[in-house]
Amino acid sequence: MDVRIQERDFCIDDEWRKCRERLAGQGGALVAFAGLVRDLKDDELLGLYLEHYPGMTEKSIENIVNSAQEKWSLLDVVVIHRVGKLEAREQIVLVLVGSAHRGDAFAACEYIMDLLKTEAVFWKKEIGRSSDKWVESTTDDYKRTSSWLSDR
Repeated sequence: MDVRIQERDFCIDDEWRKCRERLAGQGGALVAFAGLVRDLKDDELLGLYLEHYPGMTEKSIENIVNSAQEKWSLLDVVVIHRVGKLEAREQIVLVLVGSAHRGDAFAACEYIMDLLKTEAVFWKKEIGRSSDKWVESTTDDYKRTSSWLSDR
């Protein structure tokens, strides 16, 4: 498991290569999800600002990954989440999941992303021309998380 919180961007190709090397022929599947800051085509919206609580944020993500590892047979998981000021179209999160089989890798990747939206310790602010506003997880985010957790 590799969980990182960072301001700088990440290179998907480099992270993919390193994860594939760690799988060392054991994995038959490597699934990637990269999240981007949406371009809402709103002249008022300039970008996002993400804050985190060092140590606590990483622990919350590690708990999500541990939960995924209990549900599926996983060989490697990487979660990189950016913080700080981000502009539209920038990368914000990367999740890589390696497994012997694609079903486990796909399901675990989706699970991790869904829980990141509601369970990870982040605070997200939309930066606007005239004002800023804190953003909460949506009802849909909570429904998706709930559907996974009800399977326990």
